[in-house]
Amino acid sequence: MTILRNPDSRQNNGVTLPHAEVVSLLPRLSDGEVLDLGCGTGRHALYLNRQGIPITGWDNDPEALHALQSVIDNKSLNGLTLEQRDLNQTRFNGQFQAILAIDTLMYLAPYTISQLIADMQAATSKHGYNLIVCAMSTDDMPSPLDFPFTFASGELSHYYRRWHIVHYNEHIRPWSAPNSCAEPVMLRFATLLAQKASVKSL
Repeated sequence: MTILRNPDSRQNNGVTLPHAEVVSLLPRLSDGEVLDLGCGTGRHALYLNRQGIPITGWDNDPEALHALQSVIDNKSLNGLTLEQRDLNQTRFNGQFQAILAIDTLMYLAPYTISQLIADMQAATSKHGYNLIVCAMSTDDMPSPLDFPFTFASGELSHYYRRWHIVHYNEHIRPWSAPNSCAEPVMLRFATLLAQKASVKSL
């Protein structure tokens, strides 16, 4: 059993640090826009925007988007576009150099996941990246939280079997909901970084 330190630790000023996977992704990014699915109050969107990367952020929480828009306005930030989107009802395309879905899919209806991942893959430019972090529920470690959706072991990596999987793991780490005062709980997470490449033969 691998237990990792909580990557959701906070800075002294109370601002949540970006997920370590986003920090590791940054050197791989070049030209092109990044789509942040479930951007919330901007934990990752603001971090990447500060590095000069254009960001589109989608979330279904109007209060979170309002808070993030206030930061954008107050700091006169450019290159950060927000939209209120219900990912359970959204089909999309485009050409993004990377698409992020970090702690997002577990809040969606299970029937939407397959199509959403297909749209993520289709909307990623050649040699672009998908970065997904999502809670799991397995026989040896059922999720203690009642998320609408969780991945089974190996399920997420199977979706990307025709991509180049840069890395994939199913590690256990402490987790607490954003802006929650509750004690963290131990959860197993599927974490995947995959690069769009030539389609592999069947």
